[in-house]
Parts: sequence; structure tokens; C-alpha cells
Amino acid sequence: MHNSITHDSITVESKTNPTSSESVRHAGASTVSVHAGEARQKANNAITDSICCSSTYTFESTQSILEYIQEKQDREEYGRYGNPNEKVVERKLAALDGAEDAILYSSGMAAIVGLLMAKLSAGDEIVFFDECYHRSREFCFKHLSRFGVVTHQVKTGDFDAMNAAINDRTKMIVSESPTNPHLTVIDLEQFVALGKERGVETLIDATLATPFNVQPLDYGVDYVWHSATKYLGGHNDLLAGVISGSREKLDPVRKLRGILGCINAPHSMYLLERGLKTFALRMQRHNENGQRVAEFLESHPRIERVYYPGLASHPTHAIAKSTMKGFGGLITFLVRDADWKQTAAIIDACRIPRIGPSLGGVESLIEQPMVMSYFDYPPEQRQQFGIADNMIRMSCGIEDAEDLIADLEQALSPS
Repeated sequence: MHNSITHDSITVESKTNPTSSESVRHAGASTVSVHAGEARQKANNAITDSICCSSTYTFESTQSILEYIQEKQDREEYGRYGNPNEKVVERKLAALDGAEDAILYSSGMAAIVGLLMAKLSAGDEIVFFDECYHRSREFCFKHLSRFGVVTHQVKTGDFDAMNAAINDRTKMIVSESPTNPHLTVIDLEQFVALGKERGVETLIDATLATPFNVQPLDYGVDYVWHSATKYLGGHNDLLAGVISGSREKLDPVRKLRGILGCINAPHSMYLLERGLKTFALRMQRHNENGQRVAEFLESHPRIERVYYPGLASHPTHAIAKSTMKGFGGLITFLVRDADWKQTAAIIDACRIPRIGPSLGGVESLIEQPMVMSYFDYPPEQRQQFGIADNMIRMSCGIEDAEDLIADLEQALSPS
């Protein structure tokens, strides 16, 4: 069984060097969240990292430039290649994922676009499991295809179909785990074994799991992708994305990011670092709330079906139970005998969750995927992607579970 961060001791780091993923690899999740990646003594003796707003970094002489280039000194040159705030957060995220390196981007979508653009060339192919974020699918089918990259989709969890779709032009296989919005958990051992057997790289979008609940790199996955906008930032106040993996594999990805310029602002990095301090505490509450609300919904007579990997009724519950520490705060459910307008009325009747996209923040959010993300899709295509008219997706925040349940109870009560 692979667990996420469950270590019970901490290695003391030096007073001057940043706390690397190596120096806290034996620490607990909260200790890593608070301390990893940071210098013990900081500028002006502050306990928090200062926000560095400079776009340009100067050199005292021509000789100092040569030393920077020749000795590969770890300092800044120009803002498009990064800033000091970003480096701290990248080290912290790498430690949380158990990775050698992590690259931050201006959003989750910028992160996957940056990775795929760095790794794929005309004539290459990739294979996706079909339960995926609709913008990821759109980028690959609508835009990567313009550059001669072919994308195949196969039924989620069907490894025979994925294997059959791989050929000598395939460079990468891709999946979310859990998937959005059906929350299917992928057998990571089988996923990695297929990649190694066929000689292709592997990418897992672990946004919904987070490093608190699962660490795909422990299984041998090549790249882990997170929308840091969600649970990692945790407060619905920033956009960011991150790719984690080995330093060698990520080196060309980082170099291309410096050309594309899809970096994040120092203030966003400050907010992300601040949000990560409470990451483990927040995830404990998200996991607890998700489980309790899912159990309530499954027992309610107006609910036809609940998608939540912490429930025994979920098709991939056994995989989730053996690989995940917790199951997160996202729940998808179907309202019994309801059309899309009746489903919308239930959402409108909720008083605590706000209506909106996204997930993973301290505030609960609720939405109807058919309206929020798939309203312009023809009905047959929505059916193909498993988006029902009576589907609701709820992201449980860190409110009291009793209050969330009571609110759903009144929203589901006949008017």
C-alpha cells in the first residue's frame, strides 16, 4: 500500500539553506507544508518571505555576469525566468509531492500546455482516459492537432483499450485520478506498468487527490500535474499550476516556460505560500466533510446516485481505499427523476455553498456541470462524456459538516 505523507520524524536543516524536500522527507504533512522550501533565517529576520516585485535583477559587474553563466549560480536574472517567491513555493510543492523538482505556472491549464508543448512534436501521439477536464480535452483535440499531434481517448480505466491505442508514435499516456466529475480512481500501479512496458511517459492530474491523499510519483509516474488554484492555494483567491517530477525530465519544460513566459506574479506566489501553510489541516477537514456529506446524500430518497470514492458503492472504491489517505471534498450526485431545471432549483435553494466553478477552497461551491461547463455541447456529446442533466457537483469547503448537511436537507425538501 502506498501512502501519502505519513512520516513521523523530522531532520533538522541548516540555519541558512532552504529546507529542501530531502531535509523534510521524514516529516509529517503539516511540518512539510509549513517549513519545506524556506530558509530558516530570511531577509530582515522576518518569519515570512518578502514579496519581491522586481522584473529585472542587476549585476555588479561584467565579471559577475560571467560567473553567473559559467558557474550556473542560483540567482535571478530576469522576471520571465522566475522570481525568489516562486523558488520557495516550488521547493515546498516538490517536497509535498515527493519530487526532485516542481515548476510553477500562471494557471493549471498553463501547466499542462507547457508540459505537452515541451514534450511533443509533430507526428507524436498521446492517449487520454476520457473522463477528463473538458479544457484539457479541448486543448489537445482542437489546438495540439494544429501542430500535428494526435490525441486518442479511451474509456477510463480500460487498460486494454489504452494499450491498444499505443503505437510507436505514442509519447505519453494521461489520466486524472480521481477524475472530474465522476471521481474515478485509477490503478496507478497498472498505469505505470503499462507506460514502462510500452516505453511511454506517464502523466497524472492529481488535482482532486492532492499530495495529502496520494503521491503518484511513489508509484513511478513521470509527471504529476496540479491546478494549484484548487486545494493547494485553498482560498479561491489565486490562479496557479504546477508540474512535479525529476529534475532531468523537467529541465526542458522549465526552459520552454522561460520562453513562453507563462509565469506567476510575486503576489500570487505569496498567497500560494501562505495558503500552503494550512494545507494539511484544510485537507483533513475537506476529507471529513466530503465523506459525511456523501454518506448523507446516498441515504437521501431524492438522490439517485452519488459519485464519491469513499463510498463502497463507487466502482473504484477498492482502489481508492488501498491507495488514498482520504477522498477529498468533491462530490457528484444525480437527482432522482429531475430534469435540468428541477436540478437547478435545488442548487438555487442552497444557502451555504456559493454557485460557481472550481473547487478546493475553504468556501463550499456548488454547480450543475450541464449548465456551467457543457451548456453549449449537443445532448449526444454530453451523454458521451457522462454529463447528465440532473447532475450536481459540490465542492465541500471547511464549514461544519452538520451545517452543510442541514442546508442540503432543506434544499432537497419538496417546496
